[in-house]
Amino acid sequence: MRIVPWWAVLSATAAPIVLVAGWTVAQVIQGPGYDAATESISLLGSYGAPGYWVLTASLLALGVCYLVTAAGLRAATRYGRAALGGGGVTPIALTLVPAPSSGGSFVHGTVATIGFVLLALWPVLAVGRGGNGMPWGLRPIPASVASGLMWFGAGWFWVELHRNGPHRLPGVAERVVTFGQALWPMLVVVSCLAFPRMLRGVGPVRGLDPALRRVAPDGGTKLMPGPEPKETGRLRRWDGS
Repeated sequence: MRIVPWWAVLSATAAPIVLVAGWTVAQVIQGPGYDAATESISLLGSYGAPGYWVLTASLLALGVCYLVTAAGLRAATRYGRAALGGGGVTPIALTLVPAPSSGGSFVHGTVATIGFVLLALWPVLAVGRGGNGMPWGLRPIPASVASGLMWFGAGWFWVELHRNGPHRLPGVAERVVTFGQALWPMLVVVSCLAFPRMLRGVGPVRGLDPALRRVAPDGGTKLMPGPEPKETGRLRRWDGS
């Protein structure tokens, strides 16, 4: 039994792929004058940039992937899914306020910052109450580590952005952070797919989060009929027995 529908698996898997493919193709089109180690991803999507449409399409696809994954990741809490969905809105919004070809943009920077914060918070907000009865991607320790690494990456990016000298690497830091944020939803989905077989409808459910107790065999598109099972009981079968 899957607790994540196939379309959410597809969107979560596609997110890091479309992100990396987008910036890779855009920087190839940009030409040798663009230095990926020192220059931002946003520059590839600025007005007049050769790869503008490539990066714009990539950001739109990335935002849709986040939104679809948030909709299908029913094992996560509503707060975590809302944060992930909000993080999906921001790449789409960035295409409406692209960065200038030179200098900075307060609006673009604000939208990007909001997106980062939402995507850095969603791992811990998505954690359920079931402890070890949850997929490992939705347990407190792995989620806290993932969130902490994102904040550490953001600090690294800030330092590189304000550092002078020939060895500054803001472009590298930005790519590491954004890739990590795109990768985590996929890892959470993988953890849900690998969840123990107690969800087949016959195993004990002590400690199992309520969000997972009534998952249907079709991947969770319907709730199982009848009241929720008791904490110490057996999982209710789909046929209601």
